[in-house]
Amino acid sequence: MIQTLSRPGPYIAEFERLETRRGGRGGAWLMPLRRAAMARFAELGFPTTDQEHWRHTNLAPLAATPFGPADPDAHPGPEQLAPLLPAGQAARLVFVNGRFAPELSDTGSLPEGVLVRDLAPALEQPDAPLRAHLARHAAYRDQPLVALNSALFEDGALVHVARGVVVERPIHVVFVTTRQAAPVVTYPRTLIVAEAQSALSLVEAFAGLPPPGSQPPGAGAGAYFTNAVTELVAGENAHVDYCKVQRESAAAFHLHTLRISQQCNSTLAAHAVTLGGRLARTDLHATFDGPGAGAALEGLALLAGTQHADDHLRVEHLQPHCTSREFYKNVLSGQARAVFTGRICVARTAQKTDAKQTNMNLLLSDAARVDTRPQLEIFADDVKCTHGATIGQLDPDALFYLRSRGLPDGAARQLLIQAFAGEIIDRIPAEALRTQLRRELAARLPGGAAPGGAA
Repeated sequence: MIQTLSRPGPYIAEFERLETRRGGRGGAWLMPLRRAAMARFAELGFPTTDQEHWRHTNLAPLAATPFGPADPDAHPGPEQLAPLLPAGQAARLVFVNGRFAPELSDTGSLPEGVLVRDLAPALEQPDAPLRAHLARHAAYRDQPLVALNSALFEDGALVHVARGVVVERPIHVVFVTTRQAAPVVTYPRTLIVAEAQSALSLVEAFAGLPPPGSQPPGAGAGAYFTNAVTELVAGENAHVDYCKVQRESAAAFHLHTLRISQQCNSTLAAHAVTLGGRLARTDLHATFDGPGAGAALEGLALLAGTQHADDHLRVEHLQPHCTSREFYKNVLSGQARAVFTGRICVARTAQKTDAKQTNMNLLLSDAARVDTRPQLEIFADDVKCTHGATIGQLDPDALFYLRSRGLPDGAARQLLIQAFAGEIIDRIPAEALRTQLRRELAARLPGGAAPGGAA
């Protein structure tokens, strides 16, 4: 039994219920880590605005909400899921309310050497890669949300690509929460391992949907909490394209930790598109654990109404001759708020580092707000590091030019916004997803402004 503080009490009770139900099964080898993680969460509790890293994002409404387990049987129909799945997939794993949905998944066309499966059965008899990597990269000691996920996750996605194997088409991992009358919580977990000299493209999507046969999205949406953790490991000379698309409902709390480890000469392109959620935050922590590695980290948030999105990035250059590029954009209307914190850390051993960080923000209303904090922490003396941030509105000269060529004001505004946001979308390598996101962007900007809140 865990001795606890009162604040995380409901989560402790859920952990003890799960521990009793597992009875030593369901990943018994993980139980010592789970217990330690739960004890750490009990000690830390939810982050508060008194902490520097959370100064601009207030989790008090989340901490005060009594979230319970989601109903694993409230599955959406294939027709509801279809808009979330662009064509051209190599495989897909779908999880509904935290549990694997085999009837909505498809892993039938994968090349030899590629493993794509749900985690729950793999935890029973873990192989060497699973033991070596699961819960080994996303540390929970100073990350209470990682601790909570590590203690309570029951299922998730495992993607493993063997040495030298190239996966030509994207793999999709989709986590869906069906909105319910009472507040519910899920703990998605993803482990992605690309061994040496392999290549992989993966799309991780999060979405909220109404239960089958219920009212349309956006009407009567119930609150829910997605606490997700993704661990991504790129081996020597591996190449990984990773894209996250977040389409949670307007009542959702979405908190995601993405932990990336790159080995010698590996390359990574990571893209994040944030469209939904009442409050959304991504903590991305990337480390270069071998020389010559490179990463491009890019993101776009399209926010409206009273949405709040927080991107918190930390890139650690631990080895020499590594390159990182961060390029994040926000488009805000209504009373939306965006927070961007990007820290580039260069160790003494990381000579010849080349790092650049850019954050650009477009405000479509006077009530929208952005807090941007680019940071450099450099201990090496032979490096090239820059950062910059901009906050502005639509260029009146550009608007005047387009209107003088016959475009109505709304169409001119929409064209400029799409050009600003499209720069990020156009860099996504998966063509079908790129096309889908362009359509979504256009649909969300009628007359040049996003609708009041996510669906």
